[in-house]
This record gives sequence, C-alpha cells and structure tokens, in this order.
Amino acid sequence: MPGISLAPSGARGMAHTAVRRAWHGLIRVLAGPEPRPVWRWPSSQDRQVAYAALWVVTLLLCAANLNGAFAHLGQLLLAVPVVAPLPLAAKRPMLAWRIGWLALLLVPLVPAAWWGGWPWGPGQILAMFGVFFLAGIRQRRAELCWMWALSLIPWLLWLVADIPNLHGPAGSAVVFTAAVIAVDSIGSRLRAQRSLATQTERAEAERAQRAVLEERTRIARELHDVVAHHMSLIAVRAETAPYRLTGLPESARAEFTSLSEVAREALAEMRRLLGVLRYDQPAALAPQPQLADLPALVDAARKAGAPVEFSAPAALGQVPAGVGVCAYRIVQESLSNASQHAPGAPITVSVDHDRGAVVLRVANGPGGHPVPPGNQPGTGHGLTGMHERVALLGGSLTAGPAPDGGFVVSAVLPFGETP
Repeated sequence: MPGISLAPSGARGMAHTAVRRAWHGLIRVLAGPEPRPVWRWPSSQDRQVAYAALWVVTLLLCAANLNGAFAHLGQLLLAVPVVAPLPLAAKRPMLAWRIGWLALLLVPLVPAAWWGGWPWGPGQILAMFGVFFLAGIRQRRAELCWMWALSLIPWLLWLVADIPNLHGPAGSAVVFTAAVIAVDSIGSRLRAQRSLATQTERAEAERAQRAVLEERTRIARELHDVVAHHMSLIAVRAETAPYRLTGLPESARAEFTSLSEVAREALAEMRRLLGVLRYDQPAALAPQPQLADLPALVDAARKAGAPVEFSAPAALGQVPAGVGVCAYRIVQESLSNASQHAPGAPITVSVDHDRGAVVLRVANGPGGHPVPPGNQPGTGHGLTGMHERVALLGGSLTAGPAPDGGFVVSAVLPFGETP
C-alpha cells in the first residue's frame, strides 16, 4: 500500500534531518561564532564591576592553585589554563569554555591526587562551571546538550583511569547534569524575555511612527479645511472684484489680477504640501522651483509693492537641482520676511557663483511703513527652515541685523558633485 511504502522514507528523512542538525550543532559548539547575549547590562558601570569581579575571582583561584605547586607541577600546568580564561568569559564565553575544556581533557593523564577523589580540584570546578554557565546560557538546547556531553568526557576518562573510586566522578556527573538542566531553563527564559523586550520596543517604535503619521494627516486635514478654504475665497474675490466693482482704474484691475495669481500659486503649493503630509497619497510630481525662477519670484514681489533690486549672472540655472531649490526657498522666505517685518523698505537680492558654490545675499534697508500687528520678528520658523536646508547641503548661512538698521541674509551653497 502507498502508506506502507512512504513510512520508511519519512523515517529516514527525519533521521537524516536530526543527524544533520546534530552535526551542525557540534560544529557551532567547537568552532562556531559567539552567540548573542541573552541579557543587557543596565549600565556600563555595572558591566565594568562584573569584569572586575571576574578578575578578582580568577586571581583568587590562581592563588589557590599555587598552593603545593612544587609538589604537583603537572597539576599546576593544567589547572591554570582552566582558571585563566575566566575573565574572557564576560565577552567571549564560548572561547573561554573551549580553552578550559581542552585543558581539562588532559587532566586524567596527570598522575596526581585531586581533591575528594574528583577529576579536578575545587578551583577548576568552580571556574569551569562559571564559564559553562556564561557560555551555555547563550546557547540553544541542541548546542547545550553537546556542551554537556563534551564536558563529561574528562569524567569518563577519569572513571576508566581509576575504576575503584567511582563515588566522586559519578556524583559530580549527576550534579553537573542537574546544573545543565537549570542553565537550559534560565537561558530559555532570558531569551524569551529578550524577545519580548525586542518586540515591545518594535511595537513602541511602530506606535510612535503611527502617531506621527496620524498627526501629519490631521495637520493636512486642517490645512485643507481651513487655510485652503480661505485662500480659495481670496482667489475668487480677487478674480471677481473687477466685475463686481465698477469704475476701477487699470492699475487696480492689474493689482487684483496679481493677487489672484499669487493666491492660485499658494493653493498649488498647498496641494503639493498636502500630498507630502498625507502618507496614504503620493506627493505631486510637479517640478520644483530653481534659480531660473527667481526673476519671476522677484517680479511677483514687485507687483505686491516691494521695491526689490535683483542682480544675477547670465547662466543662472546651471546649478544642481538641490542647490537651486534651496536658493529659491531662501530668497522666497527672505522676501516674505522683509515684506512682513519691514514693509516698504528697499530690498536687494544678489546671486553669484563663487568657487563651485552659489552665494546669496538678501538685504532690506531701514525705513519702510510701520509693522502691522502680529508681524513682530521671531514669531515664525523661517530662519530655522533656512538653516536646515543649508545644513543638508553642507553650506553656511548667516542672518542678522545690519549696521545701518536693516536685516541681511547671506548663504553659501556648495555645488558638491557636478550636476
């Protein structure tokens, strides 16, 4: 029957998988990398205290081994390598365990009377058990079983070398097996706690990111429902004013047309901003303004009543795109600040190329009309945004009062790689 023929094949496959996993586990124990720690030190000071304690314990155990060293030189030569790797166990416990295990393999070959009939002295037992605990607590159950089996080899060799005395080695083997079971339980619990802590941190990070996205969506909704509505009203009223108000001069009609164009541009910019803020919608793919758009920006400021002088080289647009956007936004923000905080004051905008960089200078002189209420300096985030943009390009920006009483914004924007 088909079921009968498949059973042996399935059993062989499971046996092959078990053998392969066991072989890989042995390789990881003997020559594998250090496993990840299962606990975290509360602070660097606690870690240093633990390292210092291991060094003190190591020195005490080495001093204990020196007692009677001239009578049992072979014991000393094999005991010290078992105890010496103890400080190494704090950072590389598997390497420390391998060194001690190799030394303990040779212990039954040394003709010496050890303490209580056990295979090793008390110092070696304490040191090896401490190293085994630090290394085994990081390992999975399969690797820990291999460490348990390999550690019992010296006991077995001692039993063969001294068959009449079985009580010490047999008792120590039982105690060691019980300790290994405890180590496996503690390691499993610590790994579960670390996994839970990692998942909790990941959940907290995702929750914080979700809160940021929800806040961005709320801001986008408020901008759309409040600011965009008022901007639309301004654009509509500016467009319909020449038809609703009779007898307007041509200059007034041109002023209303300029206001309508500015309002429409502001609405377009807001739509792009809303596309960025709403994480569930792609940002608009409209081209970003560049240095070549500065003359149009200056003309718009002049139409709004700002006396602006503008100077720039002929090849104004031959700069990297990122530098062009940054320069445009700095001039735009500077013109806006000058119009708000010093209305009517003369403004000078200069753009130049200097050693692979764009040099900007926007200065407004003293004078002008009184500042309207609510436009006091320091109430916005324009200068902070300028500094952030310039810092991303590795440039420099200065902004502050001029000696004559005006305000000057200067920026150097390096090209970086050639566009």
